[in-house]
Amino acid sequence: MAKDITLAELQTMADRSGLQLTDEDLEKLLPGVNRSYNQILELRGLITDRTEPAAVFVASRTEKR
Repeated sequence: MAKDITLAELQTMADRSGLQLTDEDLEKLLPGVNRSYNQILELRGLITDRTEPAAVFVASRTEKR
């Protein structure tokens, strides 16, 4: 499991995004940010095929049985 995002890192991200958040706001957001970050990492770990998915699906081109 990856290390969690710290309060200082979250403050830096908020500042770079132009968000003006108080320390209290950041402390409230931090658990959810870390939960989402860890879920993203978990999902990325499930992707084993590095091939891009098809951009278009055309039902008429599928094989009929």
